[in-house]
Amino acid sequence: MSILSLLAAISCLLSGVLGQSHVQPQGTLHRRAYFYVGQTYIAQGNSSIAAGQMYIEHLTPAAVTQPFPILFIHGLGMTGTNFLNTPDGRLGWADYFLSKGYELYIVDQPSRARSPWQPTVDGVLVATDTFTTELHFTAVERFKFWPQAVLHTQWPGNGSVGDPTFDKFYASMVPSLNSTTEQSIKIKNAGSQLLDQIGPVILMSHSQSGPFGWILADSRPKQVKAIVALEPSGPPFINAVFPPFTPNRTFGLTDIPIAYDPPITNASEIGRVVVSEIPGVTCFQQTEPARKLINLVDIPVLAVTSEASYHAQYDNCSVGYLRQAGVSVEHIRLADVGIHGNGHMFFMEKNGIQIADQVIRPWISKIRK
Repeated sequence: MSILSLLAAISCLLSGVLGQSHVQPQGTLHRRAYFYVGQTYIAQGNSSIAAGQMYIEHLTPAAVTQPFPILFIHGLGMTGTNFLNTPDGRLGWADYFLSKGYELYIVDQPSRARSPWQPTVDGVLVATDTFTTELHFTAVERFKFWPQAVLHTQWPGNGSVGDPTFDKFYASMVPSLNSTTEQSIKIKNAGSQLLDQIGPVILMSHSQSGPFGWILADSRPKQVKAIVALEPSGPPFINAVFPPFTPNRTFGLTDIPIAYDPPITNASEIGRVVVSEIPGVTCFQQTEPARKLINLVDIPVLAVTSEASYHAQYDNCSVGYLRQAGVSVEHIRLADVGIHGNGHMFFMEKNGIQIADQVIRPWISKIRK
């Protein structure tokens, strides 16, 4: 065989391998395990059942090079699969952070998915319908329900029923507890036990689980080294953007008590004042002198807001509330660092790995023992 023929053969072979790699992306070598925490036995006639347990998927790269693992907590209607890969088949944030040497813990919230819902113990479940999913997450540019929605370009597909990527994404959604108070109590119980078991972590929350970051850091401040809050549920005290604008998060940014200094015995003791208003959003802070979220003041927080999400309307209110309460928060708006077109589910959108690489990892890499 001539040199030219040999080079051509090698070129064809490499092209085939690379082509296959593009179609079937190769993930990072790791070990997978799972376990449960938080279960309680509940009497049922002459026997008992387990309730309150939380499923944890534990992924360990071949070489752990980072000082702290990452604990991922998904949002409403979702499961831990959010972070494993994307609905259109690309590698997700789990693989990305494994490739950078991070050990990972990925949960399914109690009473959801692989964390069993017990009909005789747990509260009512609600499902998120396709219209709500399109309006909030995947096709926001079509509805234009808030001003920034028209900027949404990064969802892989048209974001509507019948599109293959949407259909795969929606198939992954599951019913959630209707009561955020009940969910908060369950995650505090199981999550605190998890932190006692696995030690210090970087806690990464998304959306509905944003308050769980504050709750778990308050419950176990020595075990939470930092919080990455991806568009955390807010704003303080009241719902926004989507009517009805009913009271919510009665303890500021949580539905259950967390420690303030000076202490409180009732949520009504937290004085509040309106600091700004735009259509659909009323932004509250505490009346001065503000009480401090005493167990969170030594925990660094990164809040991340995308350009086209409904959170672009009010994440500044949540960040302002935390800062006033003494919490050290860096707030990165993706558009301000040149990352455009993202919605609320930005970690699975077309440029999700860019966000992890250019925004999240540089920040968490500064967290040291």
